[in-house]
Amino acid sequence: MAMPIVSAAAGVMNPLIGKLTTLMGDEYKKLKGVRKEVTFLKHELSAMNASLEKLEFMEKLEPNTKNWRDHVREMAYDMENCIDDFMQDLGGADAKPSAGFVKRTVRRLKTLRVRHRIAGQIEELKALAVEANERRIRYKIDDCNTSCGSVDIDPRISVMYKDAAGLVGTDGPKKEIVSLLTVTEKKLKVVSIVGFGGLGKTTLANQVYDDLEGQFDCKAFIPVSQKPDMPRLLNSLSLKLGINESSGICEVEDIIGQLREHLADKRYFIIVDDLWGEEAWDIIRCAFPENGNGSRVIVTTRVEAVAISACSNHYEHIYKMKPLSSEDSRKLFTSRVFGSENKCPSNFEEVSNEILKKCGGLPLAIITIASLLASRRERSRSDWENIKNSLGAQFAINPTLKGMRSILNLSYMNLPLHLRTCFLYLGMYPEDYEIQRDDLVRKWIAEGFVSNLHGANLEDVGISYFNELVNRSLIQHVMTYNGVCCKVHDMMLDLILSKCAEDNFSSVAYTSKEMTRLPDCTYKIRRLSLMSIIDRTTNETISWTVSDSTSQVRSLVWFGACKSIPRLSQLKHIRVLSFEYPGSPQRSHLDLTAISQLFQLRYLKVSWHFCAKLPTEVRGLVHLDTLDVVKGGIPSDIVHLPRLSNLIMSYCGLPERIGIMESLRTLRGFKLQRSSLEAVEGLGKLTNLRSLELHTWDGDRCNPLEKAKFDAFASSICKLRNLKYLQINGNHDDKDDILGSVSDPPALIEEMYLISWKILRVPKWIGDVNCLHSLELSVRGTKTDEITILGGLPSLVYLKLRVATCPKEEAVIVSKGLFPVLERLTFISDEGVLAYLDFEAGAMPKLRDLSLQVNQLPLWGGPTPAGMLHLLDLQQISFTAYGNHEESFGQVKLEIQSAFRNALQLHPSPPSLDINCHTWSVKHERTTCSEQSAPGCPLL
Repeated sequence: MAMPIVSAAAGVMNPLIGKLTTLMGDEYKKLKGVRKEVTFLKHELSAMNASLEKLEFMEKLEPNTKNWRDHVREMAYDMENCIDDFMQDLGGADAKPSAGFVKRTVRRLKTLRVRHRIAGQIEELKALAVEANERRIRYKIDDCNTSCGSVDIDPRISVMYKDAAGLVGTDGPKKEIVSLLTVTEKKLKVVSIVGFGGLGKTTLANQVYDDLEGQFDCKAFIPVSQKPDMPRLLNSLSLKLGINESSGICEVEDIIGQLREHLADKRYFIIVDDLWGEEAWDIIRCAFPENGNGSRVIVTTRVEAVAISACSNHYEHIYKMKPLSSEDSRKLFTSRVFGSENKCPSNFEEVSNEILKKCGGLPLAIITIASLLASRRERSRSDWENIKNSLGAQFAINPTLKGMRSILNLSYMNLPLHLRTCFLYLGMYPEDYEIQRDDLVRKWIAEGFVSNLHGANLEDVGISYFNELVNRSLIQHVMTYNGVCCKVHDMMLDLILSKCAEDNFSSVAYTSKEMTRLPDCTYKIRRLSLMSIIDRTTNETISWTVSDSTSQVRSLVWFGACKSIPRLSQLKHIRVLSFEYPGSPQRSHLDLTAISQLFQLRYLKVSWHFCAKLPTEVRGLVHLDTLDVVKGGIPSDIVHLPRLSNLIMSYCGLPERIGIMESLRTLRGFKLQRSSLEAVEGLGKLTNLRSLELHTWDGDRCNPLEKAKFDAFASSICKLRNLKYLQINGNHDDKDDILGSVSDPPALIEEMYLISWKILRVPKWIGDVNCLHSLELSVRGTKTDEITILGGLPSLVYLKLRVATCPKEEAVIVSKGLFPVLERLTFISDEGVLAYLDFEAGAMPKLRDLSLQVNQLPLWGGPTPAGMLHLLDLQQISFTAYGNHEESFGQVKLEIQSAFRNALQLHPSPPSLDINCHTWSVKHERTTCSEQSAPGCPLL
């Protein structure tokens, strides 16, 4: 019987072949006898790699083939570890020509022994490769049929014939789609429905199809596969449109010609369902003539780029599917299980809520789980609890869930090879975890999953990988106080974990039972995700020790408090070591002094809930790319790490001689107050720096920064020509207008957060920073001409502006055409200046969210900004005020509500209004927190 395949094996082989190529280079030319064997080994592995890449695209494999693939994958891991050891042994500081005679002699003798050992080990590796290649030939791996195994019924077929009465939550979306299609426009119009697999795109399209079919001369509903047979697909379309099948046409061009001729004078309506690629659409669209009869086409897809292409970049023609609301999820669930929307017994309420939470509003998941529960002969709470607790395992193996897995698996199988390992790495995170994009990308880079094509920066390439996963609806894009994040739907995470287990990609141990199984794994564990587990009998954290099966881990991600950690020196092949947020207020102290022995370490993160003890010297970590340790002393020789790109620390000043750390691209958390003048001047030498976040506060104090450091800092900023992100935390009053007098700011900067740095006026130079899309600024006062400077920024999407005073004799006018792409505006007033703000017709045409804040409620005075009715896209207004007398807030809120309703009564689509009043004590608490928070959050 054919077994399901999930493979990232080719992703293991590629780095190995790359390192063999390095061993054949000039740097290792002294290994003359070994280089010949390495060349042979590379050729053998390259032949096997070609077979592995072919297997990647096969959904099912015969047992012998699967066994060979698994063997080669594990062999490749071990070979790469062996070669890493070679390179480490051949390196070392003593090999420098400047080393003394004794050291060089010792080094030469040591190297001779190393060369002898390497030669023997290469012979062993060669024998393993020859044996594996012989098995490949013997098993006829290259002759594998890509269509072997049984063929499953397309799970979308059933929804095409679903009774409309049984559907839930489609009325609103259907109304929106219908409104897009039924406008009087006579030109051909294409509407795209895009969203995660299982959200109900096909169901929604079919509902619209049934409602509107009578308005068209001809209609058709055509499903598109991942790799469509285009002649067959177009012939199917021809049959559904009533074209005679006896013509026997098989050329794509001829079928398209026939379709265009048939549709030339007709008003047609066609659903193109589950489209995967732009190339397929470029062919299919040729069959749809523009005849001026008001024809309509709906395209459903999981890939946002395909949706955009189908609509010819008319973004307003795209409908993005959303998960079902809690209410609709419950209706769908109870109707499937109990036959009534309101018939869930009280003793099942709690467990059904937990099941629905796991389903996350995904209709396919709700229907599938509900059908499983409904099929049970006996209905017991314990049975439901068991299903809830084992939902992941059930999802992977239960036949009744096969349809759901098939749909989700389509998305995985459609991924290009370079994205598959990145996608599987998401299995290292627990359910509902908000995964920070930048952290995730840096872990991908540390693992070698990101390719440096055409000289592009690895982090930029990694971010493009992340965006591709978002566009394919495989992960959910989330904006948080921590910046760009993502979440993985529980059902998709279950699929990822099952694939990780099949392919020995990663292992998780979130329970004591899973922890005890680790030593008994069939293969060595390559990546491990742990969660702190409390022994209920002793109330102690269960410790984890390194065993033979876990000594080869490349990534170790630990969630939770750590009272004890394993001997890190035993994890000599580890690349990623991360201690993440523990989810509890308990502080943990970590002794990480042993990391100085981890030669392969590339990524180290310790979240701020831990206090870490780092080694005093780390220069041996020559591969370290990311050091993110918020609470930990700075190593004395940190400036000598040759590949360090991302340095994130806190509670300390900038390292002395920081100017020699030219590889740095991210620098965050350091305190200017504790930095020497020379270190501040050294910032200007970091010409590769792209992200800079510093603090001017020292502990609980926000002391003014001395003028010499301030001047040096402003001068250094101007030299950072590649800087894209700048954030300064901590109150500072720039009375000398040093920042405003900057003459040559970084032209590429995209995000600038200076809300706690009070300057005199809006600097004129800001108008020249055309890439700026997010800005937070605090000024003593402002006038219309300064607002005009900001309004001329062509890329500005988000603006937070804090203004102390405005001239009382004239309004601050936001003129027509200003802020052309601004979507979010937060305006903070220390005095009652809102009445002097005036929006002209045509200003801020895309503004959706307007947040207004008054820090002295008695000075509000009652008026609202003028011209808000001209903000035609406005959806939400938030008004926050602070005062001294909480007992009067009720009346004040009524007055504010009345004032805004009067101001907006002529608005064509009045936005929602949210009013909040707080005392000064609340403001002080929130301001203290906000100064340490990430950008983009309101400064309360």
